[in-house]
Amino acid sequence: MSFYSAEPTPRTSWRQAVLMGVNSRTYKFALGTALLDLAQQGHDAVPLVSLAEKYSWALLTRDGGYPQAPASLELRDTDFLTVLERERAASLTAGNASEELVAAAAKSMPSMVMQKFHNLRGIGEVAHTFYEVQGSTRSRTVRLTPELHRVAAADDVLSHELDARWTIVEASFDAGIGRRLIASGVEIGKSGEELVAPARRVALTSVRGAIAGFQHGRCFYCRQEFEQLDADIHVDHVFPFSWMNTGSWRGPDLNHVWNLVLSCGPCNLAKSNRLPTSDEVELLLARNDAIAGSPHPLRRTLEITMCATDTTPETRARKRRDFVSAVWSHVTDGTLRGGW
Repeated sequence: MSFYSAEPTPRTSWRQAVLMGVNSRTYKFALGTALLDLAQQGHDAVPLVSLAEKYSWALLTRDGGYPQAPASLELRDTDFLTVLERERAASLTAGNASEELVAAAAKSMPSMVMQKFHNLRGIGEVAHTFYEVQGSTRSRTVRLTPELHRVAAADDVLSHELDARWTIVEASFDAGIGRRLIASGVEIGKSGEELVAPARRVALTSVRGAIAGFQHGRCFYCRQEFEQLDADIHVDHVFPFSWMNTGSWRGPDLNHVWNLVLSCGPCNLAKSNRLPTSDEVELLLARNDAIAGSPHPLRRTLEITMCATDTTPETRARKRRDFVSAVWSHVTDGTLRGGW
């Protein structure tokens, strides 16, 4: 996978697991949150029940009121999410997950979320793994790998990315906005800083958190790694947004995910409203290919805005390149490499 080969590190494997894995429920985000927390505390191994406590608490304390599974899913009485809702009030009042909830989590995690976290559909297991379950059923221990500790050492950016992805997936499960979100993708808020759901114009999450991981948490231009995703990190339009204000622009909307990247302040100010270089456009295409490898709704956003809704990944990739080629042709008489 080109996303991994561009930067073959544990951080990239983590991003593959969090950003590109299939989302039938939100369990992997709760697991990721718990793993980062335990690794940051310096643990090399913990009882499964300790991981289950943090996993359960991460789900209990989610803000926003969104569901953790598709609204259409019928849950059995023994389903973990059913137990979660049944134990929610008592757990929040006590300030920790109830014994029944932790027991349900510890029972379900090894055969469900922990079995799937490292695996990507159609690709297989990520190159680096972050835990190993050891021991018998009654006394299982979770060993936290050195790769997890390396990832957790840069936790601020990765936590921001995980939380943003979690929110996007939660919204896609919501009965009120999920269907429209899957059909139409996300939109950019008026400030240019937030992703919003088109049905209700509900702010979902920050643009920074949503797209940082797909460019490896680095400045798009100088490739310097971000230490945190705050206001010092600029949301930039690769093809300058100012072109849309000339009165003669006849191209596509430049204020959309396909054209937005993150940069450090100095790079963004130095770039100003110049035309991107051919290398920068190639980087943009690679970044968009990474987003296209993620589940809905960000993938759907690209498919719609870049007119790339064809059935095969290869055809969609070609359509994305054709789309950017058309934008380039709109502003220059030159061609870029790759047959443009």
